[in-house]
Amino acid sequence: MNSGRLLSLGTGRLRSVAAILISEVNQVITVSRMIDLAWDGDPPARARGVVHNHVHRLRRLLVGQAEIATRGQGYVLLADPCAVDVHRFRYLVSGAHEDEPRTAVAKLRQALGLWRGEALADVPGERVRRTLGVGLTQARVAALQELGSRLLMLGRYGELITELTAWLAEHPLHEELTALLMRALQASGRQAEALDHYHRTRRHLEEQMGIDPGPSLNATYLAVLSGKPVIAPPVSTPTVVTPTHTAPGVRSGPGVAPPPPRPAQLPPRIADFCGRVREIAALDQKLDRLPRPDCVVLAGGGGAGKTTLAVHWAHRHKAEFRDGQLFADLRGFERPPMRPDTVLGMFLRALGVPEARIPDGLAERSALYRALLAGRRMLVVLDNAGTAEQVRPLLPATPGCLAVVTSRRRLSGLVVRDGAALVTVGPFAADDALELLGNVLGPARLAADPAAARELVERCDRLPLALRIAAARLMAHPDWSLGCWTGKLADERRRLQELSAHDADLAVEACLYLSYRALSSGAARLFRLLGLHPGPDVDLPAAAALAGRDPERTHRHLAELTDAHLVEEHVQGHYVRTELVRIYAAQRVASEETPADRDLARERLRDQAARYRP
Repeated sequence: MNSGRLLSLGTGRLRSVAAILISEVNQVITVSRMIDLAWDGDPPARARGVVHNHVHRLRRLLVGQAEIATRGQGYVLLADPCAVDVHRFRYLVSGAHEDEPRTAVAKLRQALGLWRGEALADVPGERVRRTLGVGLTQARVAALQELGSRLLMLGRYGELITELTAWLAEHPLHEELTALLMRALQASGRQAEALDHYHRTRRHLEEQMGIDPGPSLNATYLAVLSGKPVIAPPVSTPTVVTPTHTAPGVRSGPGVAPPPPRPAQLPPRIADFCGRVREIAALDQKLDRLPRPDCVVLAGGGGAGKTTLAVHWAHRHKAEFRDGQLFADLRGFERPPMRPDTVLGMFLRALGVPEARIPDGLAERSALYRALLAGRRMLVVLDNAGTAEQVRPLLPATPGCLAVVTSRRRLSGLVVRDGAALVTVGPFAADDALELLGNVLGPARLAADPAAARELVERCDRLPLALRIAAARLMAHPDWSLGCWTGKLADERRRLQELSAHDADLAVEACLYLSYRALSSGAARLFRLLGLHPGPDVDLPAAAALAGRDPERTHRHLAELTDAHLVEEHVQGHYVRTELVRIYAAQRVASEETPADRDLARERLRDQAARYRP
């Protein structure tokens, strides 16, 4: 950390534990992950106790500067990211991207001045250096490359030649930096020296790696050879990729790769979007917290329009994320869901990493992904997440990035451990539901029978998916009146069947099934038995009676149903369901519980009601 105070950490594992916490400041690090990193995957039996002792010692050393807090099964170093050299380095480099050349040069020099040698060189443990150090050296080279581009633009060739000559003496295989040096030498009238640097680099590449110079260095060589005037390369956000695995015949090594493409993966947004004023305001607040990394979870029941909201908001603000947008459907409630390492592979390819250079392991892919986002301003939309564990490796960890996650669950793990904000996405307000219906059908059709329109909205529980399906059915039958269609939905035995677009993933019943299937067996049984309750409001004693379980266990199952948005606890101990959920529960209990079990549950409910009757 850059407070100027030296801490005595010795040479043992204490340095590793400190490096892990500092490298991921404000991020919860589990004890098991610390052990795995610090002992290279081969820890002694007493490793957990050693970690606890080291954390205790670090707390004493950091008094007055930072706090190490316990969070669940791990620890988090709570501190200002800019008090940590690596984060301040990235912050300065990120700020330099938008500045005019002279200001950018000053910031880049300040950022590069924070380096005191190789990253994590004095930290024991190869896995710590390989995992946490991924991208640090590359980011340093990228910053030096941008500094060179700016100096070249300003005509300050002497400074550039001095800096690059010293750096390339230690790292002679960096082709882009060699090309910059050649341009500076040519501009200074030292063409022969420029060509000599090219041939020296070519020999190093051939002898040490068995490859030829890449297109960029070859193009610079031809330009110098022909005597063409030097042209400063465009200033962008250079990214360095160091492969973990290299296929035979594929160029590799510590050379600087070209800037990755600017991904634009957002799906199309819906033209007739409406409502969601509160939710949009909550998302807008996240922009005020940037450039520090942030995450927001949009949680709501199936069919509530979470994806539509996330995509609409992302399109609305995509210009503020100059380096692009990544999008992935995690299929968290399908079988099988998307694996985080699979998604990371997709993201890394979108960021320009060749297939042969994508690491195999999840941790290595996640580390490389975060390194590539360092210094960039990127929006990452993770749709339909199933668990916090599925999402966590995909979260950016550097200033300027925002992750928007949608899920049928609240993903409390992200809120508690990762500091994510939670925004609940429920049914529409009545006016917004009518507006959506009018946007699809046209205002004239609603005006012909406003009472039927209001009733239709309520039959659909003001659920966006149900409303769009109902509107689609009405559009397909322009001769149907709203009153006729609403009458069809009045029959509870057919309502879910009618709210189907004859497509498996566009049916309310199919949507509810995905949430139901993801429940534990105990919560699923309680959900079914709640279908025997006659009203929308169920209290804890009634639920326990239906299930024939003690209140404590029933409360846990109700909490799971609440997390899945199949019930809502509007008043403590009292749970409400929408009509569509109640109808679906009644269908499940009729098909999955025997008549005898249903009769016993009703009898328990009657006995419970009699005991509490005044």
